[in-house]
Amino acid sequence: MESMTSNADFFLASYNFALPEENIAQHPLARRDSSRLLVVDCLAMETMDRQFADICDYLAPGDLLVVNNTRVFPARLLGRKESGGKVELLILEYPVHQADPGNGDMAGWQQTEVVGLVKSAKRPQPGGKLLFSENLVGTVRELLPGGKVRVVLRYRGDLARLLDEHGQMPLPPYIHREEGQTEEDRQRYQTVYAEHPGAVAAPTAGLHFTPELLTRIQGCGVRIAQVTLHVGYGTFAPVRVEDIREHAIHAEYLMVSEETAALVNETRGAGGRVWAVGTTSVRALEFAAQDTGQVSARSGFCDLYIYPGYQFRVVDNLITNFHLPQSSLLFLVSALAGRERILATYREAVEKGYRFFSYGDAMVLIARHPRDRVA
Repeated sequence: MESMTSNADFFLASYNFALPEENIAQHPLARRDSSRLLVVDCLAMETMDRQFADICDYLAPGDLLVVNNTRVFPARLLGRKESGGKVELLILEYPVHQADPGNGDMAGWQQTEVVGLVKSAKRPQPGGKLLFSENLVGTVRELLPGGKVRVVLRYRGDLARLLDEHGQMPLPPYIHREEGQTEEDRQRYQTVYAEHPGAVAAPTAGLHFTPELLTRIQGCGVRIAQVTLHVGYGTFAPVRVEDIREHAIHAEYLMVSEETAALVNETRGAGGRVWAVGTTSVRALEFAAQDTGQVSARSGFCDLYIYPGYQFRVVDNLITNFHLPQSSLLFLVSALAGRERILATYREAVEKGYRFFSYGDAMVLIARHPRDRVA
């Protein structure tokens, strides 16, 4: 897909919009699929107000829906320092490389290193202890640039279980919880198909799907494929350069399986459309695509940066939430639908009372109709 650009598309100030505080969703709706859906037909140049459960009306037999099955892990650990002061450690990557149990001591303690962000009245120094429970403690090993720290976690028992017991969901900074996460957040800040732990933020476009809706979609002749892209803390990192082309995009770990690659290539070969659920699915698919548009199995770190001017190789249509002003995610959706159209749509959404961000409503960007064929 070819994208027309103007000089304004490359300047950060061009991606600002007014967003009243009351438009930022603080809690999910009672039902996942009862959120509103703003349909943006980029070809007919029109918008429609629907409910998310109506998404089936826009899918067609032979289409492929691609979802991100990453799982948010309880990355926010609350504890205290040896001095007694409160401390919070936000683990930025899931600690998959745990120590060999054979390296544990006689008391059954094991250890693994993590990189995170520490919040406390006074920043802990190397050697400082972080106490989370009698079976989970940390020691600051090194101070890193950007306010990050390297911490050695020592633990007895299963680390995943300990994180579940003592960790909280890492809710975005715009969701306010004076008393911390709720049980509702534990359930709802996670897609129903979440499988592989590793994300510190949910792929929020997928939060609207229910098992029943996914079954109904498959009943319409639409196949569903999965990718894994572990959403990192960098997704919230502000863009600090005036020319967005100079922004250094964060890297996130991805896995695209042979099965998913085959489904994408088969769909495109048959003239079907590839629908990405969320910007993370877009980045995973486009990263795994060759210049010809053929997708191959991939694993590793994805640092694909998509902004206006990017030519999409695989993704036809996108289901997404509303994104932060001046964010790299806003650049991505502008690359697909056009910056001016996106900003006009966002203004319309604000005026109509749509709910923004993680627990908010959804939009669908239709850039290819069922009758269109890939050249």
